[in-house]
Amino acid sequence: MKHTDIKEIVKSPQEWLGKEVTVCGWVRTSRNSKSVAFVELNDGTCLKNIQIVIDKTEGYKEPRVGMSLKVSGKIVEGRNGTAEINTNPDSITVLGDCPTDYPLQKKGHTLEFLRSVPHLRGRSNTFNAVWRVRSVLADAIHSYFQKNNYIYVNTPLITGSDCEGAGEMFQVTTVGFNPDFKTEEEYYSNDFFGRKAGLSVSGQLEGEVSAMAMGKIYTFGPSFRAENSNTQKHLAEFWHIEPEVAFAELDDVIEIAEDMIKSVIKTFLEKCPDEVDFFEAHFEKGLRKKLEDLISHDFGRVTYTEAIELLKNSGENFVYPVEWGCDLQTEHERYIAEKVFKKAVFVTDYPKEIKSFYMKQNPDGKTVAAVDLLVPEVGEIIGGSEREADYEKLVSAMKERNMNLDLYSDYLDLRKYGSVPHGGFGLGFERLIMYTTGMSNIRDVILYPRTVGSIR
Repeated sequence: MKHTDIKEIVKSPQEWLGKEVTVCGWVRTSRNSKSVAFVELNDGTCLKNIQIVIDKTEGYKEPRVGMSLKVSGKIVEGRNGTAEINTNPDSITVLGDCPTDYPLQKKGHTLEFLRSVPHLRGRSNTFNAVWRVRSVLADAIHSYFQKNNYIYVNTPLITGSDCEGAGEMFQVTTVGFNPDFKTEEEYYSNDFFGRKAGLSVSGQLEGEVSAMAMGKIYTFGPSFRAENSNTQKHLAEFWHIEPEVAFAELDDVIEIAEDMIKSVIKTFLEKCPDEVDFFEAHFEKGLRKKLEDLISHDFGRVTYTEAIELLKNSGENFVYPVEWGCDLQTEHERYIAEKVFKKAVFVTDYPKEIKSFYMKQNPDGKTVAAVDLLVPEVGEIIGGSEREADYEKLVSAMKERNMNLDLYSDYLDLRKYGSVPHGGFGLGFERLIMYTTGMSNIRDVILYPRTVGSIR
């Protein structure tokens, strides 16, 4: 049906004065006076509502919160230069009725409650804003890579190899439970692919395949990890941005990551001023300044070994003890970003035992050319590395982890046929949204969160 987006009206109200328009949306609030009624309508195109002023006539029925309406009328000037629509009951069509048990009748619902109605929470101000921010950030990421000559590739979601080598994959099968199979080999031989398959934890390995032909590529899609982590930062299904660049070393990877983050956040600040104001008012005081500071300063840089010394000498009573060789926990990451550097910081050159098999081995024999980007309030949002381009060293690292080389034959071939220095990183999209909105729980920045013991 022909109608005007409410966003178009509220962003330049003076241009619409006196015009006849038709809008559609859901009733956010409804109140009566003696001769007129006031309805706040929102269609999801922006955070702001438009007020409908209705001249009441005999038999007028007040619209209920949650109803969807089609309204036609004339734009008039409201308070503080806003636009309102003057209309009458005959110019209002109820598109969808809504009973009185509508879950979002009142304001002030907790985020926990809204998670219990994921199909409706997008109509609240908070999630109305979150979903729009998610869209803007996704577009900004695509725009950044496209203008810098990257090729967008779609890597498979079903795979026969575990990119991380950590065994945290969801199994994909058409067989299901069957006691007739006596061995694992017999079970998988009767499955769809004739061998074990799972959902991809990362598109990196296939991304490297593309980069060895196209030079610069990026992926943007879902990843799946059967990790039993019931925290505010973990999901079993999340979205992943993974650039992979040929003819690049660790310093190049770091430069790309910093430039991309700054570009994307700059675009977000420019395109979402109302949303930034909303999140600053309700979720994180000083959000705008935090983001402006991030893009206006050079990111810090420290080696893992230096970071461990900073943590050990901090005088802090960390929950997780700090020793060289330990994996940095969120409390460690945040201390480095918030207390030591007071800005975003890259941590490089991690012990090879706590990083993935594909990372380039440093000359010291103990560390790899890995990098994590830590930001205040969240901790790690990017993990990357220069990739091991030497065939023998890569095979050696895989054998140390008792990996099945047959599952990675295509990947190993890249080191045999025209290998080049190359690297890349993975950006957890939901963690970026958390950082830019001040939302503290990752379940609140994705439409349907998939977590341990919970699916809907």
